[in-house]
Amino acid sequence: MTMATLKIVFWALAFVFFVVCEVATGTALVSIWLAIAALIAMFCAIAKLSFLTQCIVFVVSSIILLLLTRPVVKKLQNKTVATNYELDVGKTAIVIEPIDNSVNKGRVTLEGTDWAARTEDGSKISEGTPVKVVRIDGAKLIVSEEK
Repeated sequence: MTMATLKIVFWALAFVFFVVCEVATGTALVSIWLAIAALIAMFCAIAKLSFLTQCIVFVVSSIILLLLTRPVVKKLQNKTVATNYELDVGKTAIVIEPIDNSVNKGRVTLEGTDWAARTEDGSKISEGTPVKVVRIDGAKLIVSEEK
């Protein structure tokens, strides 16, 4: 095997390695750009450019690809989808068992579902009172009296 062939094989293996890394992680979209840069460097090897030039092309194309796609990847990663329980925050529930944090008691019904409930400020709330869901702590709704 000639030195030129070894360089081509090296970049082909680098390409495969980075693709496998991307598939294995699948979240960051980093390795795919390194794989593309390895492919570009492999074409440089096919064109019989020096190994130093191939390495420079790999590094520069990796940086360019990462910088150009970083804003898109950041935008995709920052998209959060509210889960079902997060959608309940801000809704109104009705107290079906008086809420008293000091004795760890209280239940509310929210859209037909019975929940354990505690007040945010520690106040007591009587049965039948409408309350607003402030947050969710495990299997308990943290509520405040609607004003």
